[in-house]
Amino acid sequence: MVYLDPPAWPSRGRLWSHLVSDVSYAELHAFAEMLGSPRRAFDRDHYDVPADRFAMAVWLGATVVPSREIVRVLRESGLRRPKHLNGPGRPAHG
Repeated sequence: MVYLDPPAWPSRGRLWSHLVSDVSYAELHAFAEMLGSPRRAFDRDHYDVPADRFAMAVWLGATVVPSREIVRVLRESGLRRPKHLNGPGRPAHG
């Protein structure tokens, strides 16, 4: 399943959401492609989704959860990739 938090994270003059999967990065990348998100929007274990794409993500089937649930979903699925674990030689994208 794919999860999305409400757009609340400000950056570059916009608000952003986080899009994650509890199944696999393959599922996440496929969903992001349907949404029209470029691969550069993938950050270690999630996609950053601008507020203007939020409704489309929900329409495509993303489940909206509070922001605190995003990290819980990632941890419980084993897909969490904290910044400190991305040292030299460790790929950030999967």
